[in-house]
Amino acid sequence: MSDMDEDYGFEYSDEEQDEEQVDVENQYYNAKGLLENPEDFEKAIEAFTAVVTMEDESGQPGEWGFKAMKQVVKLRLKGCADASISTKEEEKKKKNVALAIESLGKLLTYVDSKAVTKNKSEKVLNSLLETMNQMEDRELLEQFYEKTLKTMTREANERLWFKIQLKLCKLWLKWQNFAAMGKTLKELRKSCEDESGNYAASKGTQLLEVYAMEIQMYTEQKNTKKLKELYRESLAIKSAIPHPRILGIIRECGGKMHIAERNFGDAATDFFEAFKSYDEAGLPRRVVCLKYLVLANMLMQSDVDPFGSQEAKPFQSNEEVKAMTDLVQAYQANDITSFESLLEKHKKSISEDAFVAEHIQALLDNVRTQVLLKTVRPYSKVKLPHLSEELNIPEKELESLLVNLVLDDVLDAKINQVTGMLEINRESIADASEQEKEQQEEGKKLQKKRVESEYDALNKWSNEIKRTQGILFANLC
Repeated sequence: MSDMDEDYGFEYSDEEQDEEQVDVENQYYNAKGLLENPEDFEKAIEAFTAVVTMEDESGQPGEWGFKAMKQVVKLRLKGCADASISTKEEEKKKKNVALAIESLGKLLTYVDSKAVTKNKSEKVLNSLLETMNQMEDRELLEQFYEKTLKTMTREANERLWFKIQLKLCKLWLKWQNFAAMGKTLKELRKSCEDESGNYAASKGTQLLEVYAMEIQMYTEQKNTKKLKELYRESLAIKSAIPHPRILGIIRECGGKMHIAERNFGDAATDFFEAFKSYDEAGLPRRVVCLKYLVLANMLMQSDVDPFGSQEAKPFQSNEEVKAMTDLVQAYQANDITSFESLLEKHKKSISEDAFVAEHIQALLDNVRTQVLLKTVRPYSKVKLPHLSEELNIPEKELESLLVNLVLDDVLDAKINQVTGMLEINRESIADASEQEKEQQEEGKKLQKKRVESEYDALNKWSNEIKRTQGILFANLC
């Protein structure tokens, strides 16, 4: 009988603990229900705080208290955002900032004491910091990161520390604080080294993330020399399995670098790779890189359709690239009237992108050059007013274009100012035609190379599946 009493006692104790957990869980969901009404946010904070208190009194801080504090921090942050709308509420804003930082401190005690799993704490903190990075309150953001990094040291959780530092770098980039950003990136680079001071093979992925962040910083600073170094160093890393976004950033950098060096073929290849990486990551930046691919194709004077690939075709009618696709048609037809008309029509969408706007004049010069060469091809002498009318530009601008063509050895001719005539060496026209054909052939080779690359990837994937199937079959046997 005494044994039965003892068993009954243990069962009663378990039930007590279960009831406490049920009460805590119920309190959490009751508090969450208050979130449906914005006017009950203060009551919701009190209700979530009660969850933490209940766990503290039980001596078992855990998942429900952690989740409750997460909600409290989010609500406090919302209070900061709402208060910052009006300058008259400065005192309220300061109070909300202090309360948000205090709530964060309590949340971090759960992480520090390992009351929740490392994966769960990382997920919550990453989510909160992503939310924070959308805010404009610099003072709050700096305090938030400072508080977080005091707890999340490299020794406590290196992976989370690394991610937090990268998010902080995004803020430094947003605020153009390159001194602080450079200092943080230097620390992150150091964390990728082994004991001998060389970059650890196991840290290849992290190192590429650092490179991608540095690329964005030097792009803003227009430091071409550093960008070249980073691009080459990035491609040399073979031990990494980076996120497609990181590859997209690196390849986009390469494309811009090649454009600056007038290496348009390699630029087109890099922009296409960047587009595919961003597309795989589902990022809007893919459309921007597709526009850059179209730009590179036009600068290369290629008649290859940049939307010929399976990945790019669905974006052909996208509004953001519509301006560029219309330009391609006019460009390939050497229709200068339509080209200029489209530039004027899509002036806003084109000029908003500084990189595209920077190269529009080069495109216009290319079209004018093709029209000019086509116009003068049958003649040895042409009147300047006639060329000016054909190209729809003033004579002074025409003369400047002609001088550049002569200096670049595109056209062997001279301007007779006395007669107002352009006198042309007929052999130079034939040479220009040959050069144009060579450029077209180069564009076709590039397109073929892309297609072959896609088929190679499919073959590798197919072979890997067959190999895996063989291993599984052997194991089953």
